[in-house]
Amino acid sequence: MIVHLIDGTYELFRHYYAVPKAQDGNGVEVAAVRGVLGSLRGMLNSRVATHMGVATDHVIESFRNDLWPGYKTGAGIEPDLLSQFHLLEDVLTAFGLIVWPMVDHEADDALAAAALQAAADPRVTQVRICTPDKDLSQCVRGTRIVQEDRLRRAIRDEAGVIAKFGVPPASIPDYLALVGDSSDGYPGLQGWGAKSAAAVLAKFGHLEDIPADYRSWGVNCARPGALSFTLEQNRELAMLFRDLATLRTDIDVFDNVDRLEWHGPQPSFQAFKARLDSAPVSP
Repeated sequence: MIVHLIDGTYELFRHYYAVPKAQDGNGVEVAAVRGVLGSLRGMLNSRVATHMGVATDHVIESFRNDLWPGYKTGAGIEPDLLSQFHLLEDVLTAFGLIVWPMVDHEADDALAAAALQAAADPRVTQVRICTPDKDLSQCVRGTRIVQEDRLRRAIRDEAGVIAKFGVPPASIPDYLALVGDSSDGYPGLQGWGAKSAAAVLAKFGHLEDIPADYRSWGVNCARPGALSFTLEQNRELAMLFRDLATLRTDIDVFDNVDRLEWHGPQPSFQAFKARLDSAPVSP
């Protein structure tokens, strides 16, 4: 079996900016939820997917906000997008899907934990983490755990991660620590870019293994002396950024992969379906 793990938060954002707005009878925006539902229902009804789990950010903030004050928050998110977060969870649960609403952790953590657990089942031939988010690239394992970008119809296995970032999946948190991640709200280290981080990490793998003396690096990158100085002056900060980038896999998501098999909607889904179907598209 192939297990599909869906980044519900990403899908909600993607559909919010891709489909025309639509409000239900109470004036609540529901178009993005309707779009996500239609997309996942298409996968299941066509048997493209049989076993599926969806991770969502029930709240935007997580334990990472306590580690770094600049970490992403819900500030700036459109109110009629934010209002659909909990509705999405309710609709997909009623549709019969397993949903993991994250509060202390993030949806990415749940996806990482679910991927690892699903891959441990010998009946599973492949785990597909359905999101283009670079954070999830650290979870890729050979061709067994892969990333699927459904929008671009592309699958990225371990060779694909190396081709894109210049480092293997295990080094992705180190890579993000150096270059930063603006979407998550941490800047990386000054002067370090994608090429320099890839060149150094391709040889040394992890931050703690990079020598203090740049002359022993033996890699082709610009301004190695300046990069070495910045790293040595900010190693503790870099380690913090790596901690922010490292996904947690010790989350209880399911006890058996059979729980992810879809058996159709629950009776409560009909009320949600009527609500979504009756929402007219805004002109």
